[in-house]
Amino acid sequence: MSINFHVLTLFPEMFEGPVSQSILSRAVKNDLIDIELYDIRDLTHDKRGTVDDYPFGGGPGMILKAEPIFETVESLYASDESLLQAPVILLSPQGTLLTQPMAEDLSLENNVILICGHYEGVDERIRKHLVTDEISIGDYVLTGGELPAMVLIDSVTRLIPGVLGSAESTRNDSFTSRILQYPQYTRPSNFRGWEVPEILLSGNHSAIKQWRRQNAIARTAARRPDLLE
Repeated sequence: MSINFHVLTLFPEMFEGPVSQSILSRAVKNDLIDIELYDIRDLTHDKRGTVDDYPFGGGPGMILKAEPIFETVESLYASDESLLQAPVILLSPQGTLLTQPMAEDLSLENNVILICGHYEGVDERIRKHLVTDEISIGDYVLTGGELPAMVLIDSVTRLIPGVLGSAESTRNDSFTSRILQYPQYTRPSNFRGWEVPEILLSGNHSAIKQWRRQNAIARTAARRPDLLE
């Protein structure tokens, strides 16, 4: 299985670093994902490549225009009819908070279209007549949707079979099991006088499993009690 991410952005160069490194880079090389970048300015109709304008009714800042967004997505549909079934996601602070179950659902898609918002927002007609979902990565505001798009791509990519070295890695992730991950230790067993819990060195896998479960629940209760509800 592979996923094609189609990203509409004003700054395609921002993706070069993350895509060329680590897990994302290997996923691209192994044909497990494909990331196609589309510069929104390419489908403007003036010499300046204008993509924004002042808001009707007044107010600060500029608004991302509907025309280049619609025309870019429609050009994708014209090139591949299967994209008509793809989710069209606007990255926006007004969107639904990205969660692990949402990433799991998106990892089952063949194509995902991502629109990186900018400026004071986007023309509302994009939301009403083009976008199928709005996603936020947190209750804060960034300068644009590029970083949230990268976060979404990364969170979805690592769930694709074959991307990580072990399928067990994703099953033990925080939030996958709906609780935070248990405490983890590695060598040396004694670091500056701080010892690894003896049970983890015992070889008793049943007891270790129980210890991890208890500590995962305790950590979740202390840090994210809302998850236990």
